[in-house]
Amino acid sequence: MKNIRTKNSIDLSVEIAGIKMKNPVLAASGTFGYGTEYLPLVPPGLFGAVITKTITLLPRAGNKPPRVYETPGGMLNSIGLANVGAEKFLKEKLPELLSHHPVVIVNIAGNTMEEYVELAGMLKGRPGISGIELNISCPNVKQGGVAFGSDPIQAAKLTTLAKKAADKPLIVKLSPNVADIAAIARAVEQAGADAISLINTLYGMAIDIDKQRPVLGNITGGLSGPAVKPVALYNVFKASRAVKVPVIGLGGIMSSDDAVEFMLAGASAVQIGTASFVDPSAVKEITGGLKDYCLKKGYSKVSQITGKLAV
Repeated sequence: MKNIRTKNSIDLSVEIAGIKMKNPVLAASGTFGYGTEYLPLVPPGLFGAVITKTITLLPRAGNKPPRVYETPGGMLNSIGLANVGAEKFLKEKLPELLSHHPVVIVNIAGNTMEEYVELAGMLKGRPGISGIELNISCPNVKQGGVAFGSDPIQAAKLTTLAKKAADKPLIVKLSPNVADIAAIARAVEQAGADAISLINTLYGMAIDIDKQRPVLGNITGGLSGPAVKPVALYNVFKASRAVKVPVIGLGGIMSSDDAVEFMLAGASAVQIGTASFVDPSAVKEITGGLKDYCLKKGYSKVSQITGKLAV
C-alpha cells in the first residue's frame, strides 16, 4: 500500500550541536525575557528551544530610556543587556522556566573575556541547561558585545576560552556589523564553536525632529524586524557556506515563509524575535506553516529543507 503523507506525519525535530529540539523555531534572546513573561499567551514549551535574555555576571540596569522605538520597517532597541545577574537567574529565573519543560539555552555576555569565562563556568553542571549562546554581537553596550565579535582574532580567542570553561554545546552569536561574516564564522568554528547563530541587530538610530534630539536615550540602537531580513539572509547564506557546524538564522523572521527562506539559505533552525512582540503566538503559525511547506514539497522531515537553495 502506498504510504500517504499527512501534515501530522511531518517530522519537525532537529538536532543542533547535540541539542535535540522538537521543532526548529527558537525564541531569540532578549525578546522572550526569562521564558515565562508571555504566560499564559504562549507556553515556552511550544518553541524548539528558549534562549534566555542575555545574562551577565552581575546585575545590569541597562541603558537609560527611551530604549525601544518602532520604525516603519521594524524596531530599534537599546536595552543595554539589562538583567538580574547570574546568581539571581540561576536561583530564581531558571527553576521557574524549567518548570514549563522547554529546552533552555542561556545567552551570556561580559565586559571582559574573564567575565565570559567565569560565567560559562558558573553554568557548568547545572541541570536543565542544554546549551550556551555566546553573545559577542550586541551593538548596545560600551564594553564587550560586538567589540569582541567584529575581530576574528578576538572572537576566536574568546570562543576558545569559553569552550574550555563550559561543559555544554557552545553557540556563538555573530553580528552583521562586520566587513566579512565568513571570516568571523570560520574563526569561531576553528576555535571550537559547536554552532553559530546570526544575525544580531544592525546599528540604527531615529531622530525626533521637533526636539531635534535622538529618540533613544542611548542615541543609537539595534535595528530588528522585517527591514533587516534581506541582510540577515545574505549573512546566513555566506556563513553557512563557510563553515561545517550548524547555522541558526534570525533577523526579521515574521512568518513561516520567512523561516523557509532562512532554511533554504542554509539555516538548520531559526530564531524569532520581533515577531513575538507583534504576535506572541507567532511560533504556532510558523511551525504549522513549515509542516505545510514540507507536505507541499514532498519532504518528510523539516531538516531536508536546509541548504536546498539552488544557485
